[in-house]
Amino acid sequence: GLIPSKKQELLQELFGSDANSISISYLRISIGASDLNASVFSYNDLPNGQVDLSQTSFSLAPDMTNLIPLLKEILVINPNIKIMAVPWSAPSWMKTNYTSVGSSLSPIFYNSYAQYFVKYIQAMKTQGITIDAICPQNEPLHDGNNPSMLMTAANQISFIKKLGPAFQTAGIKTKIVIDDHNCDKPEYPIQVLKDATANPYIDGSAFHLYAGDISALSTVHNAFPTKNVYFTEQWTSSTGDFGGDLKWHVKNVVVGAMRNWSKNALEWNLANNASFGPHTPGGCTQCKGAITVNNNTSYIKNVSFYVIGHASKFVPDGSVRIASNQIGNLSTVAFKTPTGKKVIIVENDGSTTATFNIKYNGKWITTSLDGGAVATYVF
Repeated sequence: GLIPSKKQELLQELFGSDANSISISYLRISIGASDLNASVFSYNDLPNGQVDLSQTSFSLAPDMTNLIPLLKEILVINPNIKIMAVPWSAPSWMKTNYTSVGSSLSPIFYNSYAQYFVKYIQAMKTQGITIDAICPQNEPLHDGNNPSMLMTAANQISFIKKLGPAFQTAGIKTKIVIDDHNCDKPEYPIQVLKDATANPYIDGSAFHLYAGDISALSTVHNAFPTKNVYFTEQWTSSTGDFGGDLKWHVKNVVVGAMRNWSKNALEWNLANNASFGPHTPGGCTQCKGAITVNNNTSYIKNVSFYVIGHASKFVPDGSVRIASNQIGNLSTVAFKTPTGKKVIIVENDGSTTATFNIKYNGKWITTSLDGGAVATYVF
């Protein structure tokens, strides 16, 4: 890890509010291990054959060394940051096959797993960390990752019918957000939201874009206009090209998600080492973090730092999207910030320079953008 002074400098650059910072306002973390942890763990691991229905052995201990102290440092810099937390799997003893890869949550453990979420939110609160939202399962139809767990739409409905009341009983206000998977299956969140009992507990749906089209967010929004949509994950590859990735991600993850009702836009993941570790056996070997930590005194900023920075630095929490045209090869999204500034993010998807006007309130400026370039304008 970075030496304390270097780490402080980096955290300030990511989460601070000064001119040199990109002012990130939303984070997504894993409940237990994701596939970008060095090993697989949950917060209640038991030997094969043992069960703990009341979750008395629940403990944040595996994350008390790295993750939780880091979150506390981030919260000192930005106390208002919103945190979404998502498990890659339930503890193995709760699954139909005792395994971290694939398999499903046993229905006999639905109540117990709801308590696991309750204990998690309460334990994090004790550490001074408020969890704004949870999803019941990361990528519920992808059961080949390590860890991973299959959770069909029908399973998710049944589980939310236990989780929603458990949160209410415990006085927990954390939002429940469903799906958290690709844009090729809008029928998944729609099926879950159609369940009359589950629906009132659900804040909205979350999406990734490894398959499908970003317009799926509007499909789900239009089916349930009172429910929120979120964009929660897109990774950049170690083999990717900076220019190509910048262009595609700004067009789809930032502009695309925002034009399709998303409340946020998240890349995956924040940081790793020069060999794209850590990751679990069978986890992602090519996920390139926004930051590469080379050694204890140096780090470099990768493409997703700039993808996010084009928006996070200029579009603070509480901004509202306003209308902007899509013209020719230009993808655009515009906002009004809480202080009344107007912000427009423009991506030139073409290969040649585009000249265009930004017109607002009868005044206009003429500007241009190189092919493949991205720019943020504030006025």
